[in-house]
Amino acid sequence: MKAPRNRAVRSAVHRHDHLSKQGLLERAFTFAFRGLVYAQIWEDPAVDMEALAITPDCHIVQIASGGCNVLSYLTADPRAITAVDLNTAHIALNKLKLVAARELPDYEAFNRFFARANSKQNIAAYKRYVRPHLDEPTRSYWEGRDMIGRRRIGGFAKGVYKRGLLGNFIGAAHFLARLNGVNPRVMLAANSMEEQREIFDRDIAPVFDKGFIRWLTDQPASLFGLGIPPAQYEALAGDNKMAVVLRQRLEKLACDFDLKDNYFAWQAFGRGYGEGPLASLPPYLQQENYADIVARVDRVEVRHANFIDYLRSMPDGSLDRYVLLDAQDWMTDAILTNLWSEITRTAKPGARVLFRTAGIETILPGRVPEPILSRWDYRAEQSLDYTKRDRSSIYGGVHLYILKAA
Repeated sequence: MKAPRNRAVRSAVHRHDHLSKQGLLERAFTFAFRGLVYAQIWEDPAVDMEALAITPDCHIVQIASGGCNVLSYLTADPRAITAVDLNTAHIALNKLKLVAARELPDYEAFNRFFARANSKQNIAAYKRYVRPHLDEPTRSYWEGRDMIGRRRIGGFAKGVYKRGLLGNFIGAAHFLARLNGVNPRVMLAANSMEEQREIFDRDIAPVFDKGFIRWLTDQPASLFGLGIPPAQYEALAGDNKMAVVLRQRLEKLACDFDLKDNYFAWQAFGRGYGEGPLASLPPYLQQENYADIVARVDRVEVRHANFIDYLRSMPDGSLDRYVLLDAQDWMTDAILTNLWSEITRTAKPGARVLFRTAGIETILPGRVPEPILSRWDYRAEQSLDYTKRDRSSIYGGVHLYILKAA
């Protein structure tokens, strides 16, 4: 896992000649994507688990990303989870979380490591409990150094959620907001949803009207920190200015959910989870779920692999649930067709596929051949409801497909 090159990421993102403007943007994105992108995944597991309707006989295959939802799905008691990812830093993070869940002595140590993630005690716990049980590539990754010379494991002593591409993006957004006279943490002072609305309208929303912010967000590279490649930038913007779209998405995050119940808002406005017993946390970090996570952690397999290649290795009718995050926004029609051909081949009757899109509409009609897509039932009404209730708020659409009876 040394300085990951991620050839598979390049093949997924690069669509244009390397000397063209779009080609240069694509290559800049894959350079940025080669390290840790998401210390925390930005898809709401509460919505996911409702949509997936996980049962004890389910084998879930999903894109791993930061691993939060991999572990959170264990609370639904599936038979097995296979987490695949092209990003070697995400593979290392997932494996670290699994070993830590298995080997740390108690909930307090687990909570301190991944919920607070800002204590020197975490480094001592890593050395004593976690390090001896890591495979060599994972250990080498965490004990190696990042691009500015810091040991990666040191992030858990100084606030790991402030690191990675997304953490740096949020930090830059805070810096720009403060230059414009606003500290985003002001949102966290709200004591009601009415106060959330008042603070957003008064302090946060006007920042998006600044000329420099409008110009900056019109540059596709400005959103690389969100893990958004050039092709997805276009889908996110649609016919609007990007500053308008971002303001709308941030408004939903700030105003549509009580901050006490939305850890995504705490990450965005506070750069970490809330403190104390009432802190909003992902399911895998909630104390009432800790025993189940520890008992079920061995059901998870993590693979550094292409999603389609993994499916090709599986027998017909062998899988139950598929979680694609927003990866399809990156894909060409040919790749989408290959993906859905393999999903359809490997899916058991009643299998479910869940994914997100930067834009509002499902992207599959007209791009995946009708003989394949006609075998699936798109739950349009439910998908709209899931989108509305997704606390992460950054996606235009959450989409559920269910395999029809033969």
